[in-house]
Amino acid sequence: MNYLDLSAEAFLLVPLATIIIYNICPKKLSEKYFYVFAAAVAIIQIIASVSMFYLMNVLHMREHNFIFLKVLGKSGMGSLCITYFSPVFLFCIGLVSFASVMIAMHTIDAKKTHYVNLLMTLITGMNGMILVKDLFSLYVFLEIVGLSSFVMIAMFQSKKGLEGSVKYLVMSEFASIFILTALALIFMQTGSLSYDAVGSFLLDGAASSQKMMIYFSVILLISAFAIKTGAVPFHSWLPDAHQSADTAISVLLSGIVIKIAGVYSLIVLTRLFIGIEAVHVTLATIGILSIVTGALLAAKQNHFKRIIAYSSVSQMGYILLGLSTGTTLGLIGSVAHVFSHAVFKTTLFTNAGALHEHFESLDINEMGGLQSRMPVTAFSSIIAFLSTAGIPPFTGFWSKLLIVMALWTSGNPVMAGAALTASIFTSAYFLRLQKKVFFGPLPDRLSEVKEVTGSIKFIEILLTAVTITVGVLFPMILVYLQNAGTI
Repeated sequence: MNYLDLSAEAFLLVPLATIIIYNICPKKLSEKYFYVFAAAVAIIQIIASVSMFYLMNVLHMREHNFIFLKVLGKSGMGSLCITYFSPVFLFCIGLVSFASVMIAMHTIDAKKTHYVNLLMTLITGMNGMILVKDLFSLYVFLEIVGLSSFVMIAMFQSKKGLEGSVKYLVMSEFASIFILTALALIFMQTGSLSYDAVGSFLLDGAASSQKMMIYFSVILLISAFAIKTGAVPFHSWLPDAHQSADTAISVLLSGIVIKIAGVYSLIVLTRLFIGIEAVHVTLATIGILSIVTGALLAAKQNHFKRIIAYSSVSQMGYILLGLSTGTTLGLIGSVAHVFSHAVFKTTLFTNAGALHEHFESLDINEMGGLQSRMPVTAFSSIIAFLSTAGIPPFTGFWSKLLIVMALWTSGNPVMAGAALTASIFTSAYFLRLQKKVFFGPLPDRLSEVKEVTGSIKFIEILLTAVTITVGVLFPMILVYLQNAGTI
């Protein structure tokens, strides 16, 4: 077995093995050191994804096919594949999961075993979605992600948590119905659900009646994956789920789940049905609606986590705009924005966790002047805001720039202008948040507030460093990828 296969298999074997090991350990020991088990998996995921990224570029590979558990026999447990952009998603899963574990050390006092088991299941589901090569397997792992997320939101059985989880479950069930119906129709026309078979079907001159069924299936799939993404008009579940969940769970939902369950699925869809203009127009329309609607709704909120949640709706719109171009540059910009959003959104939810140490409601009207009392949290929040707004040299600037360039070069200057203009809305609601929370005079009642310590502070510093470092080095990363023939 070569290093590529070893790294690839680790994405599924490590979290599954951790579930077994964690649950056979003595309960007192496992609950006391729950964060060690979970953090170790996240760190291994980060290392494996970086190794995969490096090896594929050194070997000038755009994809790597492998047989899972080939040691069991020639057929193994199924054929899987890693594409040239898969390591970015896998890295984000590891990074966001690590941040969630560090926050959980502060916020989760009970049901630690539940948290670890659900997190491992969630990681397995997301990794599986990245690795599979057919639509049905994608659906199976998508359901694992959805069910894990649902239980995580409702885990502490609070009134708000149960309300948010039910809304998430209802919308997810609609998505599941759409997907299963679409897969049945596609299978009836193509006789297969593998990416290769479905992707080549339209290119081989299918009959018009068959194409109509495929197009109807695509409509259902776009709707389902837009629900999972939290894009407008399917966004209603997202703010409630994010607000009601524990901060360690909110980090996972906004930082990575909506990107894997929704965005990655849409990437698969656009690659299968490339060249179909209706798909590109639909994604562009949903993207613009999400950007504007999410920003306007964020500006009306007073709850810190709801502002960030609606901001996620808006930022998902940029990713959809990049995918709508159908170009390699657009795909690169979208994948880059997935990384950017994972970092700065996780930073902002970590800030929410820091503030929650002192403010139960997280109402921004009850705060003010906290920059002097919580300088690390204030600084990390400002950097994350600047990256979200697309201010250079942070990561968010480069990913948005690539998306705008892709729109312009693909003949969509109006969309490119709209995407640029919409950044003004992003700046507006985040400036309001920063002013309400960190700037201005410090009220006497907040004079005893202190900076958060421990793992939450560590994550704030780590993610801020990633935002700055990757932003500064981003042009060199692009040159490296170009020289390696990856892009």
